[in-house]
Amino acid sequence: MNKTRPTITCAGNGPYLLKNDETSPIELYVSGPEGETVSSVSGVALCRCGASGNKPLCDGTHRKNGFSDRNEADAAANRSVDYTGASITIHDNRGICAHAGYCTDQLSSVFKMGSEPWIDPDGASVEAIIALVGQCPSGALSYTLENSGAGEQDITPRIRVMKNGPYAVSGVELGDHELGDGATSARYTLCRCGASKNKPFCDGSHWDIGFEG
Repeated sequence: MNKTRPTITCAGNGPYLLKNDETSPIELYVSGPEGETVSSVSGVALCRCGASGNKPLCDGTHRKNGFSDRNEADAAANRSVDYTGASITIHDNRGICAHAGYCTDQLSSVFKMGSEPWIDPDGASVEAIIALVGQCPSGALSYTLENSGAGEQDITPRIRVMKNGPYAVSGVELGDHELGDGATSARYTLCRCGASKNKPFCDGSHWDIGFEG
């Protein structure tokens, strides 16, 4: 039997609907040192209004709190910018960044907060950059190696529920929305707090509102 790829769709002003082949359920993880499994499912509704009493699962609260899935982001911000070095080109789309901070915290010689240009592709080894880009949950960062195509790898489908933050999705198709410029289904983040202006994607608003869950 051919297995279909897991897919997420967005219910209008409602939850994320995860659908998968019943013979190959996908695992949900909470963010933690052990990556604890929340559940193994073939179909589930995930809260995106930020107010469910049964997070990360939807409990219908969106119907009571007036949640809107309207996207109010500046469409012009959704663009990938290239930073070309001697051996690697780093692609960056600020419009879909979830502001997890892995890049500036772990490789500040390349990702220089407050500098212009803020990315120096020759600031570390190619291996270190590739490893760091692989940690970017939103897919805002990607890379191309000299004389080769874009760097990506096959990723096991999963959804990680980041503590007080978004859903970090990997290897799952987004069925009814286009991904950001330069992004792929290998990695992206979906808003879980309900406050993002770039719905369904996370824009870091969970930091601003002090979201917990």
